[in-house]
Amino acid sequence: MAIQSNRLSKEKLLENFSDVHPPFEHAEGAVIESNRCINCFDAPCTKSCPTSIDIPLFIKQIASGNIKGSAKTIFSSNIMGGGCSKVCPVEKLCEGACVYNLLEEEPIHIAKLQRYSTEKAIENKWKLFTRKPSNGKKVAVIGAGPAGLACAHALSLEGVDVTIFEKEAKGGGLMTYGVAAYKVSPEFCEAEVNYITSIGGIDIQYNKALGKDITIAELQKKYDAVFLGIGVGVARELAIPGENLEGVVDAISFIYDLRTNDYSKIAVGDKVAVIGMGMTAIDAATQSKRLGAKEVTMIYRRTENEKPCTEVEYDLAKLDGCSFIWLAAPKEVLGENGKVKQLVCSKMTLGEPDASGRRAPVDTGETFAVDVDMVIKAAGQIPFEELVAKSSIQNKSGKISISPKAETNMKGVFAGGDCVNGGKEVVDAVQAGKDGAKGILQYIGLSK
Repeated sequence: MAIQSNRLSKEKLLENFSDVHPPFEHAEGAVIESNRCINCFDAPCTKSCPTSIDIPLFIKQIASGNIKGSAKTIFSSNIMGGGCSKVCPVEKLCEGACVYNLLEEEPIHIAKLQRYSTEKAIENKWKLFTRKPSNGKKVAVIGAGPAGLACAHALSLEGVDVTIFEKEAKGGGLMTYGVAAYKVSPEFCEAEVNYITSIGGIDIQYNKALGKDITIAELQKKYDAVFLGIGVGVARELAIPGENLEGVVDAISFIYDLRTNDYSKIAVGDKVAVIGMGMTAIDAATQSKRLGAKEVTMIYRRTENEKPCTEVEYDLAKLDGCSFIWLAAPKEVLGENGKVKQLVCSKMTLGEPDASGRRAPVDTGETFAVDVDMVIKAAGQIPFEELVAKSSIQNKSGKISISPKAETNMKGVFAGGDCVNGGKEVVDAVQAGKDGAKGILQYIGLSK
C-alpha cells in the first residue's frame, strides 16, 4: 500500500471530474421541462428556498422564452443562484417540496432550469441590475464567500461603496475551495464572482486575513459599518492516538488541495478510510475514488438511517464504489515507520436521542481494525473560536451571536453565514448576507 499521486491518466481524471449533473444540451429540453410546472399557488418550492426565489415565475419565464427575465428573477433573490443551482441539496429543499412528489411523479428539475438561465446570464455577462449613484457611505466586508458577496452586492445596489477583505487569493469561499470539483469548476466560481462584482462599487482585496492583516477596530475607524462573513473552516480533531501519523489528513485540506492543484498532483492511498457521513465526507470519499484509490471505506458512528448526507450524495458514493461501515467510531490509528497502517474502531450501539434528536452512539467496548494507508477526517468543522475571541465579539463556542438585525455586540459590526450558524448550506449563507445588508442599510440611515 502507498500514498501517491498521478494514479490515473489525465484523460481518465478529466472524465472522472467532469460535470456530475450535466446541463440541458438544447434549449428545447429546458422549455419542455419548464412546461411541466403547474405554477402552484402559494408554491411550496418557493417556501422551501432559504432565499425565497419565485420559482414558478422564473420557470414560466423560461417556458415563454424570456431567459433574461428568468435570470433576473433568480438573481434578485439569490445573486449566487448560478452556483446554488449546482451545489444546493435541492432534494431536501425546492425539488423535495415539489407537488409532483405527492403524485409519485418525478419533481420538476428546478436546479437544472435555474442553472440554464443563470449560466447564460453569467456567460453572456448580461447586465440585469443598475447600481444607484455612490452616496458616500462605505462598508467593509470580511470574507468573499457567499455571505460576504451577497451582502456586498445588496449594499452596492443601494450606492454603498464596499471593500471586501479576503484571506485567499480568489473569491467564492466554500464554492471555490470546499466543494467537490465535479460539482462546480474553479473557472465557473471565478466567473460568478466577477459577475457579482461587475455591478460596480465592490473592491475585493485578496490575501488579507482578519487578525493578521486587518483588525475589526481598524475597519471601524475607516468604514461606516463592518460585515463579518468569515465562515468556518477549522477541522474537528478526532482526539485519538496516532492522529498525527503520516497519511492522516482532514477533509477540508484534502478538498482545498484538489481545488487549487492539478488533479494528477493530488496524492491518495490504495486503501482510504473516511471518517464521517456528511456532505464533506462524501465529497472526500468520492473524489478519493476518482483520483484512483482502490478501496474507500466510509466509517460512521450511527446507522444508515441517521446519516446526515442526502440520499443523492449517498447514492453517488455507492455508484463510485465506496463501501460503508456503520456503528463504528475511530479509536486509534496504528502506524509503521511513522506511516498509517491500520485504523482501530470501536463498535457502537445506539442509545437515547441526543440534542440533535438522533439516537446517540454508545461504545460497546468491542473493537475491530481496518487495513488502510490513508485516513481522511470529515467529522465536522468548528468555528474560528480563537480568532473571534480575540476580536471581543460575543459568541457561543466560536459561533458569533447576532441580533434579529444581524448586528453583533460591537456597534456597527454585523455578521452572517457559517460563522453565525456553525455551517449550513451555501443558499443559507446568501440569505444571511442579504439580512446583514438590510441591517446595515438601516444602521447607516439608507432605509427604514
